Amino acid sequence: MKTIINQQNKTLALFWGVIAILVLSSCEDYLEVQDPVGQINTETVFTDENTATAAITTLYGKLRDQVLLTGNSNGLGMLMGLYADELDYYGSPGASAEQFYLHQVTASNQMVKELWDNAYHLIYLCNAAIEGVVNSDALTEEVKTQLIGEALFVRAVGHFYLVNLFGDIPYITTTNYQQNATVTRLSEQLVYEAIISDLLEAKNLLETNYPTPERIRANNYVAASFLARVYLHLGQWQRAEEESTYVINNPDYVMETDLNREFLKESTSAILQLKPKNEGDNTLEGASFIFSSGPPPVPTLNYRLVEEMEEDDLRKESWVGVVSDGTNAWYFPNKYKQNLNTGTTIEYSVVLRIAELHLIRAEARGMKGNLTGAANDLNSIRTRAGLQNISISTSEELIDAILKERRFELFTEYGHRWFDLKRLGLAADVLANIKPGWQSTNILLPIPEAELLLNPNLQPQNPGY
Repeated sequence: MKTIINQQNKTLALFWGVIAILVLSSCEDYLEVQDPVGQINTETVFTDENTATAAITTLYGKLRDQVLLTGNSNGLGMLMGLYADELDYYGSPGASAEQFYLHQVTASNQMVKELWDNAYHLIYLCNAAIEGVVNSDALTEEVKTQLIGEALFVRAVGHFYLVNLFGDIPYITTTNYQQNATVTRLSEQLVYEAIISDLLEAKNLLETNYPTPERIRANNYVAASFLARVYLHLGQWQRAEEESTYVINNPDYVMETDLNREFLKESTSAILQLKPKNEGDNTLEGASFIFSSGPPPVPTLNYRLVEEMEEDDLRKESWVGVVSDGTNAWYFPNKYKQNLNTGTTIEYSVVLRIAELHLIRAEARGMKGNLTGAANDLNSIRTRAGLQNISISTSEELIDAILKERRFELFTEYGHRWFDLKRLGLAADVLANIKPGWQSTNILLPIPEAELLLNPNLQPQNPGY
């Protein structure tokens, strides 16, 4: 990780320096600056509430633009949609994205490197922000509490996706160059323990109200929502149910009855959103997925996903677009309807929404034996989609129903489908016959080879690479 940390040190100086110079009506303009204009002591940023807050809100901007949750082609929605069975690849042969689609990813894959590098860069900035806020004598305790809670949340999110993608990974909690350059990997169990610790602390620090009128920064319920997801991945059903119920019981979060409103910026379903950088811009998801003529210039929805949706499923009508040339038809994700500037922003990227919490609680309840409660949560999703209620009488029916509803509700959202197949042990069953390069070792991505060369402490490479 040595080269990453060197770059992080340079970027960090620029990051804090530019923020300290700007009075941030737009807190992310630093992203447009290519070269440092001079190094300013990081403490300068944290002597003022506005610049300190800008340092934190910029973390969300990085998630939106280039790290993990971005709607661009290097984000999890696109890459893991290709890796699972959600998307079909249209593009140059041999490209990094095609390797994901064919399950022929190598340790030199550029997008694997970007996933790793960009995530750890974000984590580094989280740590720098935490250290800066903690050491500040100028900020009030109220401000410090909020900002530290948000940085801890983002740090946990970054590590959560890294451990799911790569398995054993370093858990970075400092900006110390010497430590980070020779860091070792922790077991998945220890990484999850650290993630939970960060999220619990974040939940404790964050207020139940959002710090701004919009739902674009973490609050107590955002941390609880992500905790529910983490507990689900770990099979800690009681805790998953408790955290999801806590969020569901908040009357501010209500599923939109009109599916076309689910991804609007004012959606009542949204728990956490990523706001576009400029007014009039919309989501990167819309820009990346929507196309108007064939052959497609971007990945398309796999036809099986569309055909296996129930005929009366309103999600097919509202969230799936189709393009035809008269002979062929191609589908695309149409959750986000805007792919151009609209003067006034209409849509924000939705990171967390209340429907997922119902799906989490359904699975947690079912795994505890409460099949009626599980069906109730699933039926709240199905009713909104215009479908008939179901009943569940066996654990097999439960898994089938959960997997089905999660597939049709969460498609192309941040890799949910791949992570579901992985955690439920179903990846081979679903993918072996449709992915020519499938091997059991594909359950993890390779550690980027450049990282292994720079830091031998990251050895051994994941199996199969």
